[in-house]
Amino acid sequence: MTTRHRARVAGATAALAVAPFALAWRFAHVYRSRAGYPRPSAPTSDPADFGLPFETRAVRTPDGLELPAWWIPAPGDGQAPVVVLVHGWESARHRTLPNAQFLHALGYHVLTVDIRGHGLNPAETIPVSAGEFGTDALAAVEAALADRRATAVAVLGHSMGSIGAILAAAAEPRVAAAILTATPADPWRLTRQTFRLARLPIPDPIAYPLAWLTTRIYLEPRGHAVAAISASAAARAYRGPVLLIHGSDDRVVPVGHLRRLAAAARTARAGDPEAATVEELVIAGGQHSWLYEDPAYRAAIGRFLAAALGGPLPPHEAACLAASVPAHRPIEPDHAFSAITRDDRPLPPVPDVEPAPTAGSGG
Repeated sequence: MTTRHRARVAGATAALAVAPFALAWRFAHVYRSRAGYPRPSAPTSDPADFGLPFETRAVRTPDGLELPAWWIPAPGDGQAPVVVLVHGWESARHRTLPNAQFLHALGYHVLTVDIRGHGLNPAETIPVSAGEFGTDALAAVEAALADRRATAVAVLGHSMGSIGAILAAAAEPRVAAAILTATPADPWRLTRQTFRLARLPIPDPIAYPLAWLTTRIYLEPRGHAVAAISASAAARAYRGPVLLIHGSDDRVVPVGHLRRLAAAARTARAGDPEAATVEELVIAGGQHSWLYEDPAYRAAIGRFLAAALGGPLPPHEAACLAASVPAHRPIEPDHAFSAITRDDRPLPPVPDVEPAPTAGSGG
């Protein structure tokens, strides 16, 4: 074999070795451009449609945004705890109103906001991540803490909003309690699940490293580190009481994420006799959304908040009242997440490499 021939073979071998990484890099960038920009959708109802009094407000973020918000005062509009509600991806504050309905009946003030890139906010020009949900949830928490009527503040989030809620709670020690529903445990696990929902036929030995790389590239424009926007990491850092709720049949964020979050929070509190509680509720047959339609969901939140916030009602009474308050989803057309909708912007092919043997799937 001549020197020139050996060089050609070496070059071809190197190109074949690099090709999967180049494809993965391209895949990650296309994924970011497709999945990083939520479709803003204006609220289709307001608190009055649910029989609730309200004030329209704006919550200012550290980077100068004015997030549209509703303040729903407690009956009598006196001093009482505040519950901050954080909606999920491609949602808006009106979808939190069934929660507000029974929380109002329990005697709480409620503050709910449109996260940037959602609701009445303009579309974002930089990809939105759990980090922005955390920033905006924290801004709402600080607005609630600043209100003279607030005796304590708790957070309740759904899905991506739950990550925002626990990030805010970990950053603000005055958050008295956190309720997390249908919560993704880690950003890269959520990315892996998005691949499944989009029916991308990627075997786990390729999918998990690809999800990790994709998540890193997704976060680059905002400068986030993966660990900094992990709900599991935030659950380890937060020391207040936590209630984790999940549907057993959730296909968007499988119930295993709840178990990971609970384990993370409990491990961090192990050995501390004064550690706050970490509670779990799995709704049998529950899907990703609309868990509040189950009376067990409302009862668990009523009892948990009454114990964590010291009232206004005794825990058992709060549980019974919350369960009795009807909670129905807003009437509106539903749609699939844009991140998993097939359209005219197809994702590129994934690296075609032979998967290594594995004992089983992760995640």
